[in-house]
Amino acid sequence: MHNLNISNFDKISLDEMNGVSLMKRVDTKFILTESQLSEILSQIQEDYKILEIDGERLMEYSTLYFDTQNKICYKDHHNGKAKRFKIRMRKYLVSDICFLEIKKKNNLGITNKTRTRIKDFETILSSQSKEFISDSQINNLLLEPVLYNNFNRMTLVNKYFSERVTIDTNLSFRLEGKEKKLDKLIVIEVKQEGKRLNTLINSALKSLRISPTNFSKYCIGITNTFDKIKSNRFKEINLKINKLNN
Repeated sequence: MHNLNISNFDKISLDEMNGVSLMKRVDTKFILTESQLSEILSQIQEDYKILEIDGERLMEYSTLYFDTQNKICYKDHHNGKAKRFKIRMRKYLVSDICFLEIKKKNNLGITNKTRTRIKDFETILSSQSKEFISDSQINNLLLEPVLYNNFNRMTLVNKYFSERVTIDTNLSFRLEGKEKKLDKLIVIEVKQEGKRLNTLINSALKSLRISPTNFSKYCIGITNTFDKIKSNRFKEINLKINKLNN
């Protein structure tokens, strides 16, 4: 990411960005290379502002995913279940803020995210965290920490439409001493309120023939760190990822 010029973007503060939080949204994901990203950024800088915190524009995130012992969250996604959820703790290292987050997807493809502030990662869920999960109608599950994920992110906000774009790089996954790095892969996620608008980021991606991809950090992390788990649904995306990451 050292060759990317992101200094030309106008900046936006965290408080200003909260007006475009899009907790209920449609997500569209793309995977690509750093050279492709460099070309896209040069095309879109007039239409987007970039999140800046304490002078930083490329920030480090850390995530801890929770699941049951038999991996119900992973299996629901693998088996193509339309209504599914994921539970994670995410820490924003530049601001030292941590949230417990629940992402639910309905059968219309709409993602609804709820979250609550916590002090730090909990490998054993606190009573407050358990109550938050229960209040989200997720009950009777014995949840445990399953997978750590780290990445760097820049966040763009459209100046004219209700849209955010996150760009993640330097992905890594860790489980009990086993680590998988995808440090050459770029993941772009376009987040909008409803039906996908043909904004400048979408036009730039289309010009490079980069199509939407079903990509889940959690599922890709699981398939690359667990030795014995059914993963045929993700075989094609993993082949594409490994090709881009070489």
